[in-house]
Parts: sequence; C-alpha cells; structure tokens
Amino acid sequence: MFERFTDKARRAVVAAREDARSRRDDMIRTEHLLMGLFDAPEALAATLLGGYGVDRTVVDAEIERMRRADRPGTDAEKLAILGIDLDEVRRQADEAFGPGALDRTRAARERGGRPRGRHIPFHRASKKALELSLREALRCKHNHIGTEHILLGLLHTETGAAQHILTAHGVTLDGVRAAVADLGRGAASG
Repeated sequence: MFERFTDKARRAVVAAREDARSRRDDMIRTEHLLMGLFDAPEALAATLLGGYGVDRTVVDAEIERMRRADRPGTDAEKLAILGIDLDEVRRQADEAFGPGALDRTRAARERGGRPRGRHIPFHRASKKALELSLREALRCKHNHIGTEHILLGLLHTETGAAQHILTAHGVTLDGVRAAVADLGRGAASG
C-alpha cells in the first residue's frame, strides 16, 4: 500500500513515527499521524486543516491535554500512595552512590527514549486509518494516496484520538470530502 503514497504522504508517516518517538510512546497512534500531516505544510491536508483553524500548535496542545487526563498522577505521587518518598530515596541513593545515581541506571536510560531507528509499530487504529485512506483515495478515483486521504482516513469514527481532536474543532468527514473534491480539481495532490 505504501507504494501508492505520495512523497508528502510518506513524509507525514515518517514524521508520525518521529512524533511517537519524541513523545516516548510505544506505538504510532492516530494523533501521531495527525501531527505528521503538518510536516508537509504545502500539502492539501495542511491547507484543509488551516482552513478550519487547526494547526500544529493546536493539535499538540490537544494531545498533551489528553495525555495529562490519562495520567492521574506523577511517579512521586503514585509512590507516595505506597508510602515511598521518592525525594528521600533519591537523597539516599545520591549519598551512597554519588550525585545523580538514579539517573545513571538502565531504567533511567530506557525512559530517556527509544534508540534512534528502533521500530515503533502502528497501533491498530492507525493501521485502520491508513487502510481507510486507501479506500478514500479509491472513492475519489485517485490512483495515489496523498495527505488529504490520510486526513480523511483519520476522520472515520473508529480511528481514535485524532478523530476526536478534529471533530472538536469542527472538522468533519463530509466537509473534508467536499473540500478534497473541490481542491482536487485544480490542485496537485499531496
């Protein structure tokens, strides 16, 4: 399927992987694909999103808000529930093994992010969104998959967080389909 992707669409998928890596996520989710669409600002998806007033900073803020809502407390707060004072543990480790001892552990290095190039799999919702982008391209009678098709794939209700972010900003499947049809008549796909 990726052989049908335009260069801009491929760039968006690569950017989604990098967004997942930078957020230290274990899978490429739909919100990462949405962020990836902004990596090609001249592509149709970015143009369409801009028309709705949705840009990279808006999406990034929404993703961070959703992430904070999913995490009820910090590690220190969670350990405190168990009666463990993280500051005291850190102080004792520094005293026994030298300053920054806990930051030199294997666990601390692993939390620092995945090594560059390590494979990050697609979440099932992202796979579904990319599959739907192919269906949307075929529906438009296009023989390629551009960023606009990825955007359409993300707008289906079963595709996850990206769909929630988009609809919260008034971006709808029918609206984008109509805009793609209008833009696609004279513009180069992306």
